[in-house]
Amino acid sequence: MEEALWFKGVQAKAAALAPSLKRPVFDKIDSRDWDLELGARDQTDPELAIPPEFAHQQLLQVGSVTRSRNLREDLRAQGVIVCDWAEALEKHGDLLQKYFGQAVPIDENRLTAEHAANINNGILVYVPKNVAVKEPITVAYLQDASKKQDFVEHVLLIADVNSSVSYMESLATIGAEANTASIVVEVIARAGSQVKYAGIDRLGQKTTAYIKRVAKIDQDAKVDWALGMLSDGKILGDFDSNLIGTGSKADMNIIAITIGDQIQGLNTVVNNYGRKSVGHILQHGVILQRSSLIFDGIGHVMKGAKGADAQQENRVLMLSRAARGDANPILLIDDNDVFAGHAASVGRVDEQQLYYLMSRGIPKKTAERLVIRGFLGPVLTRVPSADVRQRLFAMVERKLIDGQDME
Repeated sequence: MEEALWFKGVQAKAAALAPSLKRPVFDKIDSRDWDLELGARDQTDPELAIPPEFAHQQLLQVGSVTRSRNLREDLRAQGVIVCDWAEALEKHGDLLQKYFGQAVPIDENRLTAEHAANINNGILVYVPKNVAVKEPITVAYLQDASKKQDFVEHVLLIADVNSSVSYMESLATIGAEANTASIVVEVIARAGSQVKYAGIDRLGQKTTAYIKRVAKIDQDAKVDWALGMLSDGKILGDFDSNLIGTGSKADMNIIAITIGDQIQGLNTVVNNYGRKSVGHILQHGVILQRSSLIFDGIGHVMKGAKGADAQQENRVLMLSRAARGDANPILLIDDNDVFAGHAASVGRVDEQQLYYLMSRGIPKKTAERLVIRGFLGPVLTRVPSADVRQRLFAMVERKLIDGQDME
């Protein structure tokens, strides 16, 4: 009960702070008129039918309702915690009080404050010291868009000292009502830990979303990100890796596809604080029809981070002359004796490649998908999990077909 009261205090503080804070800035995207304000009361139907593809998750949430929990017995025996937000408040308030807001402070911007004030579900994952979780922890969060209501999810993943874990997350939408989504993920990777985080997002066409995923990475810890930004609505994505400790590492591998008149703006940031820290960003995006995709990649080497390595590659492929895309690499170097570099490109499909494939009897749309797969290949092959790679390939194919059907 005391922990729940503590959290209510945090929410009240966040609500009071929000009006005085500014929204985050996304380069070349004017989101001032986007409906990102939270306030539509959750009314999730606990009996809402769910797609069968999400039936076998270790934890499944639909809106504010937790539909299933299937934590393996071997994980329970090792002290691993995977639970929803209500259970975390009731049984693990000490962990929440210690780690909540470490990676994403509630006062970082207006959207993070509004998120904290309105959290209505989420998940706590805790892996104890020296525990290695061999099989991925799989979870799904489904937005209930069968009626007007906000979708507000908070994920807190803590990998304690010298632990390791793979975590696979799916975001999707049921229904077609226009709604707002606010998702914040905090990854705390303590000294010597290893985290492999995979997220596949496919929120609906009428969803307007702010998605923030941040890792705080201590000495000799590593976080591997594999993100498939395959939603259909208006998306603002903030993805940060804060390399706090000496020898900390982060690999941020991101693919994004936009279709129709969709807009996606993605800010991907690595902040090197620790000496000999290593942060790499690899982003490839594909734009169809009249849609827009903006990649901002920022590598910031802080004062005192000697021997740090900050590298990034941002590439965008456009399949339409009506599409709009940009790739903006930024390096901020505040110390000497560091390694840093970037590459960026925005271009169209190679007509010779298409001609070669079509000359061998391959239909144009199939040929386009083959070229796109080749373009996304360098990112997909970096995904460490074969299961995640397979799911990403399948979701990419599905979204490309959806986009081609709009033509």
